Amino acid sequence: MSEAKSPIVELTGVTRTFRQGSVDVHALRGLDLELAPGEFTTLCGPSGSGKTTALNLIGALDRATSGRVLLEGHDLGVLGRRGLARLRRDRIGFVFQAYNLLPVLTAYENAETVLALQGADPAARHQRVMELLAAVGLEGMEDRRPDQLSGGQQQRVAIARAIAADPVVVLADEPTANVDSETAEMLLALMEKLNRERRVTFLFSTHDPRVIDHARRVVRLVDGRVESDERRRALPRLRAGGFRGSPSSL
Repeated sequence: MSEAKSPIVELTGVTRTFRQGSVDVHALRGLDLELAPGEFTTLCGPSGSGKTTALNLIGALDRATSGRVLLEGHDLGVLGRRGLARLRRDRIGFVFQAYNLLPVLTAYENAETVLALQGADPAARHQRVMELLAAVGLEGMEDRRPDQLSGGQQQRVAIARAIAADPVVVLADEPTANVDSETAEMLLALMEKLNRERRVTFLFSTHDPRVIDHARRVVRLVDGRVESDERRRALPRLRAGGFRGSPSSL
């Protein structure tokens, strides 16, 4: 019997309280959660359930009020600002609903950003970026700026950027929110393919039923706590006309 993989993300008794005027808002109330390598997991729940807050804590974009948040065994609560910045740069990929591409940079330059910040060898960097842009269906579009790309194409650039440095986990906050249904299905099929073939670990925060339908594990949060944790055995099939179809049309 093979050994169980150690979790790459561990949240233990995590709370997060925000102060709004004279009122305390409890976004997370003792959240416990583990994420193993290779997962394709969704955090879902109604607005205010704490899913985006949890993603921000895992992504070292915010700090817990109490409890422990570990990434590969590193306690994020004791790291300083530089340590957290290095962790975000080197070990975490981000995909946002608004794409967050730099408008003055080309698709190639946006995808290259993290590797450039790391000081990677230019030749190796070029090979890696070209490979990734081809993998996400953007071969031949390297020199286009965001305003020359559709929403789906911009999100593909964002996905390439997120996985460029081989992060331990990719955090995707409502990645299908600003695209139509067909494009959303194609993007999800792409991320499934990256998860299956490259073993990229994805953690989504969403209320989109399309994302939930594709997930292999669905964690539902209500009032800052885990209400249910459903694990599905099989990886959902790629939708017809998905990533292998017509990526240039997105």
